[in-house]
Amino acid sequence: MAAAKLSPADSLSFCLAQLTAAAGEGLGGGKDTATNETPLGRALLALRTRHVKAAGGIERFRARGGLRPLLALLRRAAATGPAPSQAGPGSAPSSVESAASSGPAPSPGPAPSAASSSTPSPPARLRKTLDLALSILANCCTEGECRAEVRRLGGIIPLVTILQCVKTDSIQNRTARALGNLAMEPESCGDIHSAGAVPLLVEGLTACQDSQCRQSVVRALRNLADSPQHRLALAKQGVVRPLAELLAAAPDPALTLALVRALLELSRGCSRACAEQLSLGGGLGPLVSLASHPKRAVREAAILILANLCAQGLVRPALGNAGGVEVLLGELRRRRGPSGASPASQQPLVRAVCLLCREAINRARLRDAGGLELLMGLLRDPRASAWHPRVVAALVGFLYDTGALGRLQALGLVPLLAGQLCGEAGDEEEEGREAASWDFPEERTPERAEAGSFQSLRSWLISEGYAAGPGDISPDWSPERRERRPPPPEPASRASPSLGPTSLRTPRALRPPGRSPAATAPEEPWGREGPALLLLSRFSQAPDPSGALVTGQALCGLLAYVTGAPGSPSPRALRILARLTCNPACLEAFVRSYGAALLRAWLVLGVAPDDWPALRARPARRSQHQHRELGEMLLQNLTVQAESPFGVGALTHLLLSGSPEDRVACALTLPFICRKPSLWRRLLLDQGGLRLLLSALTRPAPHPLFLFFAADSLSCLQGLVSPTVSPALLPAIPLDLDPPSPCLYEPLLGPAHVPAPDLHFLLDSGLRLPAQRAASATASPFFRALLAGSFAEAHMDLVPLRGLSPSAAWPVLHYLHGCRGCGAALGPVPPPGQPLLGSEAEEALEAAGRFLLPGLEEELEEAVGRIHLGPQGGPESVGEVFRLGRPRLAAHCARWTLGPGQCPRKRALALLGLVEAAGDEAGTLTEAFLAVVMGVELGGEGPSLDG
Repeated sequence: MAAAKLSPADSLSFCLAQLTAAAGEGLGGGKDTATNETPLGRALLALRTRHVKAAGGIERFRARGGLRPLLALLRRAAATGPAPSQAGPGSAPSSVESAASSGPAPSPGPAPSAASSSTPSPPARLRKTLDLALSILANCCTEGECRAEVRRLGGIIPLVTILQCVKTDSIQNRTARALGNLAMEPESCGDIHSAGAVPLLVEGLTACQDSQCRQSVVRALRNLADSPQHRLALAKQGVVRPLAELLAAAPDPALTLALVRALLELSRGCSRACAEQLSLGGGLGPLVSLASHPKRAVREAAILILANLCAQGLVRPALGNAGGVEVLLGELRRRRGPSGASPASQQPLVRAVCLLCREAINRARLRDAGGLELLMGLLRDPRASAWHPRVVAALVGFLYDTGALGRLQALGLVPLLAGQLCGEAGDEEEEGREAASWDFPEERTPERAEAGSFQSLRSWLISEGYAAGPGDISPDWSPERRERRPPPPEPASRASPSLGPTSLRTPRALRPPGRSPAATAPEEPWGREGPALLLLSRFSQAPDPSGALVTGQALCGLLAYVTGAPGSPSPRALRILARLTCNPACLEAFVRSYGAALLRAWLVLGVAPDDWPALRARPARRSQHQHRELGEMLLQNLTVQAESPFGVGALTHLLLSGSPEDRVACALTLPFICRKPSLWRRLLLDQGGLRLLLSALTRPAPHPLFLFFAADSLSCLQGLVSPTVSPALLPAIPLDLDPPSPCLYEPLLGPAHVPAPDLHFLLDSGLRLPAQRAASATASPFFRALLAGSFAEAHMDLVPLRGLSPSAAWPVLHYLHGCRGCGAALGPVPPPGQPLLGSEAEEALEAAGRFLLPGLEEELEEAVGRIHLGPQGGPESVGEVFRLGRPRLAAHCARWTLGPGQCPRKRALALLGLVEAAGDEAGTLTEAFLAVVMGVELGGEGPSLDG
């Protein structure tokens, strides 16, 4: 078969030659159109259908210089096309002709005016040429290097001119497609805006009826919204409203997808103009409907547009009326489900839902749709910690919704708020003033340079009625400004108000609408903890806030904030604590939760839960004295409640009829909040509260700080029992510094042997120790029977003493010969830090008991106490001494533990060691503490301790 004959148009060189000739000669330049136009038409058709679409064809076309004649042809075609019937200032084509040869034009003034609807259509030959040339250019502009060269060659102005002058749908379609491709480059996008293409595209959108043309125009507008500045410019030129109106007209699926994609891009960082136009164009209802569209791309774009619109307060009520609240909640719930999306995809929805809480009508819808549960789920989710401050601020909108507050409390909001007080700040995007609640529409006032967080706070304060308008809040009140510059001096006629242990000066006051400036209250500092404190304060004002706020977790959060705030804590936190301690309904909760003990430990003693059991040195703070004063004030409030008739009845009921845990908590708390002797003596001594507390020491701890609290409680009770006479403590100096008594045994050891020994004791080691029979026999009934009775040892000069080492036998021999306090008892006692069990000291104590030497036992116990419980000993030594199992040593351990000058941490650690040493046998420990607390010696007479 013969090869097919090749057409001249199959050659790229032929096509470029025809294109160059046509660009130079122009269209209809006096030549025969039959010989000129037909080769050009064939060349353009071949370029579009074969050369440009082939693999690498666009690159070859650009490399062979095809873009320059193509753009020149478009300029000629635009110049010969029909001009608009009326042209406004700055409109083409005359201005375009002058700029065509000099590259991209500078930004003109007004945009070119739209052509009238009576503009005649171009001739068929010109329309066909433009169609082909624009199609080739649009295809070429899909490549980045081609887009850059078209911009360099000044190809944007001819396209805008064609868009203005030629109103044929096909021409408009291809021109918009070329401009949309060029807008993918940021530089070209700016030039298109400057050339005035936006009004022409909007006009084409409303004038044309072809769906393909509309899709191209919509795509071009979407690509032109590449930056916040360009999005704002598009909105101000009225781009959004026709898009919304077109969407409301229920177009075909392809155009619907293009519209929602364009609106999504235009609504990023949604401006006021964008929100207004979209609402006026009737786009809210269609967007809510499209949120359930079967096509995922349409559905997700519609939902994100609704989320973006929430940034503007003026449109949120209408959005809620259209059903947007339920749509956004449902989508956020779906994305947070087990098969949901990543946290990053949830962020715009979380922001939108939080913004919807600023209007009362939307809060009601959100509450009814389960939004409170969803927000609480976010607060519980550690992966959503960056959004927690925003969620808490949103919940402030429900401050006066009693039903919602009750539901939030039941869902566990209070402990979560307490945890927010000292948490890390999330990366929260600041809201502008236009995001403020539309329940109180903003006043149009000149903008002022203010910090972003202050703008957000001010918007909320105005929306909730705490301020009548922006002028009521000074910018100096901004926390950021406070950090940058000191506040102005206070006028001499105005005294700074005192708020508990801290004094805070405020430059201006906030007041609800209708209140006069004279009735204003001092302004509160507002940091990231402000919303949480405001909600906690609202909860604390309930008649009985004990169930939510007087818990270990909530109190720990408040105290951590009060003691750990970088600057002065908010007076609101101090008022919350004062309000709780002054509420009689909270007394039992403070007892049950060990709240009173926690207040004393954290504020008065400076020991936080994290400081126990490790002995960590905290840096000294200037506010430590203020914390102590605050703690004493709060405990005094509880004392007033406890000693009232209601409090006496409540405490008596807890101690006598409460659960075992409540009874122990009551016994532990009483020394902190009871100062009336008749009350604490009756409850702790007569009715067995003290013994109940002591018996609970060896049981599982009901609170992490239970042993710390118990040691402090016993110390306080000891001070109540003996406020002026402290228990007899062990001497504070080592025994070897006391003047020793004369030793009566050493002369037997010397060379003179005066008096001469008449007896030797033989130890297991073979050592012989000299002794006198008469002195030894009179020192103990054991040795009297052994040496002067009918036993064989009575006639022996070498008497064996079994089970004694030389160190343990040394104090025994000294005691047998009359030595009292000569220092021999110190010999077998090991230094602090070494175990006593299994030591020679224990062996000596056992020998003293076996040989019936009670005086020696007491002396050895005194020596053990002086070495291990003296200045060189520590909390760890107390348990070691107690393990010897001797009642007098147990009393010494209790005295050391409850010493009035003892460090609270060491006291608690000593009690911990005692409890571990006692194990399940707590009888000795209980009796020792009972004796020490009551100020009596074991075996002596004292007050009745039985209940």
